[in-house]
Amino acid sequence: TTTTTTTTAPSGRSPIGAASSSPGTPSLAAPPVADRKDVFFYQADDDRYVPRALLLDLEPRVVNAIQSSEHRDLFNPENVFVAKEGGGAGNNWASGYRQADENAELLLDMIDREADNSDSLEGFVLTHSIAGGTGSGMGSFFLERLNDHYPKKLAATYSVFPNWEEDQSDVVVQPYNSVLTLKRLALNADCVVVVDNTALNRIATDRLRVPNPSVHHINALVSTVMAASTTTLRYPGYANNDLVGLVASLVPTPRCHFLMTGYTPLVVGGAAPAGDPADDDDEDDDEGDGAATTTGGPPDDDGLGPDAADAASVATTARAGCRASS
Repeated sequence: TTTTTTTTAPSGRSPIGAASSSPGTPSLAAPPVADRKDVFFYQADDDRYVPRALLLDLEPRVVNAIQSSEHRDLFNPENVFVAKEGGGAGNNWASGYRQADENAELLLDMIDREADNSDSLEGFVLTHSIAGGTGSGMGSFFLERLNDHYPKKLAATYSVFPNWEEDQSDVVVQPYNSVLTLKRLALNADCVVVVDNTALNRIATDRLRVPNPSVHHINALVSTVMAASTTTLRYPGYANNDLVGLVASLVPTPRCHFLMTGYTPLVVGGAAPAGDPADDDDEDDDEGDGAATTTGGPPDDDGLGPDAADAASVATTARAGCRASS
């Protein structure tokens, strides 16, 4: 499933801890500041907050699961697209790209509608995988079209990279799909957060002690890092208040935009993180795979730093005081 999200510049920025006081009276601590819901959501007529998100897929299974779950009323039904044939892309990059091209007018109209409803459009966030057919082919198509239609807007992606062990992969052509998608990620994306499927499974089994991690456990890890990486966009602060500033602090040169993360502590599905400092010595080899690295807090205090870096997202949280290095 490919998900495209539009981001808008937050309105009414106010620094954390800003408090007003009258002359002669001591200043008081500011009350807790609510998050800026208008960055990723808009308020509907019935006071519900609706995500500025498009759910796109070439087969109905995943989208139907969302529409029959507890989140069925969350998304705008006009922003859901499933191919009429419903047969998917068959793990074929060319098939996903072709079907996206055939429905280009409808898909771009959906994006334009969300973009027009944004007060100050900053860019787009694409969530997809690069091993299958839909995420790679349709994702590549969207990156190219977004670059053509919105050349001055940022395109950031959370890209799931596949398992490379032969016994864990059921997609024979995933190297071809990945290489074809990587070209578009290198040329058409401004920021790529590498989500390593192999590292996610290793974190869940070795560090979180989940015997047989499910898709729910893996998605919980990814969503945790995605939420952390957008904290400064959603809460008032002094730095990284918008997507432009966030990307500028993480990407030293335009082509050097593949990012990894560090996040701690990691807890998923009720499992507490069990750090083992003895295992940290052999985990550092994976940190050189990205062009830029973002670390949050002391990375190795609980043994989760290197593995969380493999999970690869941009953990830039105001609370953790993350720093970026390349």
